Amino acid sequence: MKLTHSRAVFLMILVTMMWSIAGVVTRHLESARSFEVTFWRSFFTVVSLLVILPFFQGRAVFSKIRNGGSAFWLSGVCWSVMFTAFMVALTLTTVANVLVTMAVSPFITALLARAFIGQKIPARTWLAIAMAGAGIAWMYGGQMDLSSHIGGTLVALMVPLASASNWTVVQHSRSHGKNVDLVPAVLLGAAISTLATLPLSLPFSATSHDVALLALLGLVQLAIPCVLSVMCAGVLKAPEVALLALLEVIFGILLAWFGADEVPGASVLTGGALVIGALVVNELVGWRQRA
Repeated sequence: MKLTHSRAVFLMILVTMMWSIAGVVTRHLESARSFEVTFWRSFFTVVSLLVILPFFQGRAVFSKIRNGGSAFWLSGVCWSVMFTAFMVALTLTTVANVLVTMAVSPFITALLARAFIGQKIPARTWLAIAMAGAGIAWMYGGQMDLSSHIGGTLVALMVPLASASNWTVVQHSRSHGKNVDLVPAVLLGAAISTLATLPLSLPFSATSHDVALLALLGLVQLAIPCVLSVMCAGVLKAPEVALLALLEVIFGILLAWFGADEVPGASVLTGGALVIGALVVNELVGWRQRA
């Protein structure tokens, strides 16, 4: 399918809407908890991608997995950490806390790229990183029961760390003439997550209602949007993708608010606004400078 710029923007907005349903769906689970939630979502993601990927890339997708190389496998491990940590974090703290913590991913990426592949960080990005840090501190400093959220926040922080590591590995590989196909890497990551969380999920406690909801997440919240986002990234510029991806935070908080009565506190809204504002300003200024 040939994407125009406007279609890619619309499709990316749709992708963020699909990503954002995880929090509200998780709040309607009956008995599945922690690693079992991750296992079922990852399992259904694998099943979905085994059908979707051959449709888009043909049987060659399986040879890409067999001959992927070390960077491809490292990318798969990063995806598996992201899938696992995200769902576990949602069972430990609020949807808003998880999504705002994940929003710092571009800044962690900039720091890792500076440390491992020598990319320079502009002054505007250093300022944005400081603003985002202040936003995170404000968000958690204003919560009365900090101990009940810190564990979930630390787990959620693994998502942007793994995402930044993934990007750094892919960029380093491409700079050495080796292209990493991210879509099969998603399948590999889901498979690793499924195998890693299976023994931690036993004995299963999920009801048929839970399994149906987690199957929905595996297909609609993960498999389909991951494929579509890679397609969009081939048309849209990196700042456009970064800015549009922030809609997941807004959609996710609103869905949890209205769909599960999970009302975000004032400090969460203020701190989250600082984090998102820092990212928006950083990306827009950088985009204008490049233009």
